[in-house]
Amino acid sequence: MSEHVIKTTSLVKEYKNFRAVDGLNLEVFKGDVFGFLGPNGAGKSTSIRMLLGLIAPTSGTIELFGKSFSQNREDSLRKIGAIVEKPDFYMYLSAYKNLELLGKLSGADTSSKHIHSLLDLVGLGTRANSKVETFSHGMKQRLGLAQALIHNPELIILDEPTTGLDPQGIKEMRELILHLSKDKGITIFHSSHLLHEVEMTCNRMMIMYKGKAIQNGLVSELLNANNLRVTFEIDQIEKTQQLLNDRGLVDRNLFIEGNKLTLDLTQEEIAPINNFLIQNNIAVSAVIPVRSLEEYFLRITSEASNEIIGKK
Repeated sequence: MSEHVIKTTSLVKEYKNFRAVDGLNLEVFKGDVFGFLGPNGAGKSTSIRMLLGLIAPTSGTIELFGKSFSQNREDSLRKIGAIVEKPDFYMYLSAYKNLELLGKLSGADTSSKHIHSLLDLVGLGTRANSKVETFSHGMKQRLGLAQALIHNPELIILDEPTTGLDPQGIKEMRELILHLSKDKGITIFHSSHLLHEVEMTCNRMMIMYKGKAIQNGLVSELLNANNLRVTFEIDQIEKTQQLLNDRGLVDRNLFIEGNKLTLDLTQEEIAPINNFLIQNNIAVSAVIPVRSLEEYFLRITSEASNEIIGKK
């Protein structure tokens, strides 16, 4: 059985009459790149602050590396590197000096070889002696990752690490995350609102909504579930709609826009429906099945919202 790196049981955080995190049961295993998703106000950052000991839970338990966090706080934190919001630096010092100072404060390796290897890893090797005040936002984020890695952690927690980055910076951060996971064997807990990035980097994920976990599992299984959103580009919309009605398919979230007709189908239904339309003289110019994380995320959160409204 896989080894737990993070495990929470019935974790709750309340602020007066507001419950920011509501009964969170979270499992992250060694080697995971775990995507932690949810809209603003979902409880992601509050959960991360509890995992790092920055705030105390109202109730529930946290285990890190198989041990109670409350009883092994210092040992657990030594194994964790984190970027929470915007990393802070001494702007008048060089990238090298910032890492050296942090390393001394945390008791990490401050040898020139180690620091230069970290700067090379995050793509800042040629700017080691440049003052941080001359760095772009993306460069500061990369230096923040080097800072999180200085003590060779087993787990890295990233809270929105690509916020404010341009497309090139996002690509570089993605490549770094994959490298750290595959080549360095580091477990990564990645909180992000960039759904496409999570889809490309994570093997497991959880979706949070209003403090609750509403979906959890392997990314490959969740995104390749049986139902797909399939768009047919066709030439006779009204006739097609009638044909689908005759087959009892109008209740499949059917949506029409221009010459495009979209509905929910299983993978096995796509080819027979396409053949059926062609046999009935409907010209089908394209069939586009979609099961992206963005579509899945929007559908799941919409369903959760409707369920909450229905209970009121």
